[in-house]
Amino acid sequence: MTEAYLNRIETAVPPHDVHAAFAAFARSQLADDRRKLRILDRMVERSGIEHRYSCLAPGLDPGNDAVDADGLYRPGSFPTTAARMRLYEEHAPALATRAVEKLQLGDQRDRITHLVVSSCTGFSAPGLDIDIIERCGLRGSVERTMVGFMGCYAAINALKIARHIVRSEPQARVLVLSIELCTLHLQETSDLEQILTFLLFADGCAASIVSADPTGLRLDAFNALLTPDTRQLLTWHIRESGFDMVLSGRLPAAVQEGIGGRADEFLAGHRIPDVDAWAVHPGGRTVLDAVERAFALPPSALAVSRNILRRFGNMSSATVMFVLAALMDQATAGQVGCAMAFGPGLVAETMMFRKAA
Repeated sequence: MTEAYLNRIETAVPPHDVHAAFAAFARSQLADDRRKLRILDRMVERSGIEHRYSCLAPGLDPGNDAVDADGLYRPGSFPTTAARMRLYEEHAPALATRAVEKLQLGDQRDRITHLVVSSCTGFSAPGLDIDIIERCGLRGSVERTMVGFMGCYAAINALKIARHIVRSEPQARVLVLSIELCTLHLQETSDLEQILTFLLFADGCAASIVSADPTGLRLDAFNALLTPDTRQLLTWHIRESGFDMVLSGRLPAAVQEGIGGRADEFLAGHRIPDVDAWAVHPGGRTVLDAVERAFALPPSALAVSRNILRRFGNMSSATVMFVLAALMDQATAGQVGCAMAFGPGLVAETMMFRKAA
């Protein structure tokens, strides 16, 4: 059967580094509770995150009490879901186009046969898939698939779909796009767990090509691991004032328990020491710590994931693609890798890959 390869990955983030501004806003929400404020400061310091980027510019004017320069997030009058979706419709196509154009498709753009888009931070119709076809000059006959609202593991599912397409249609060339504008869903709250959740998230986009051309990473096997009785630990709901996400503090322990001792289920015949590259979605520093403990990995194994977390934060579904892009540049022919991302369920979606010659 035809093999599918992840040939190339290009990434893009918006121009505005908002990590400091959003952390300052978080502190303002807890100003009357010294105990919570101490916890927040400690968690921000230990987060492993130095930069997060947003389509929104931070509020820098001393006379402006809003979090962002345009006044979207003004204390006491945070925007509705409709207002946030209008911004998604404005900013998501532009960021996605930047990532696609970095692929430098040139006269190869007419060879794109399929488009698979993963996103959980905004919706419209006609939507981002149509926008990409029009903005990037793709053929109108491109077959489109949207992977929506699956959270941080959606990119693995998008690659899985692309692999199925190529294995059934060897001439197919699939453009896979993962884009998230997480910062459109900041919530005004004094709930410490919800504040800590939001301080992980950022905006980002990854564009990639999957085809039968034997270059890049060969996509060997996919698996999903559902951990029973954990669905309340990671929730993501559409509410009147944006999308409301909460990550429980018990999530890292559940990740460690859920994947520990189950490597045989997704390593496709390999043993843990056989894996040369680990592309683990950096859902947060403690999540990476949990994976490291579950598989008894050396600190160097997740260095790339930790570096992506430090430089960009958690960009939901796009993040694991940033990790894969960095690993693709480092890997040598024949090396075996495992990609892994976590999302609501609690589910770990995994992908085994091998660096092509």
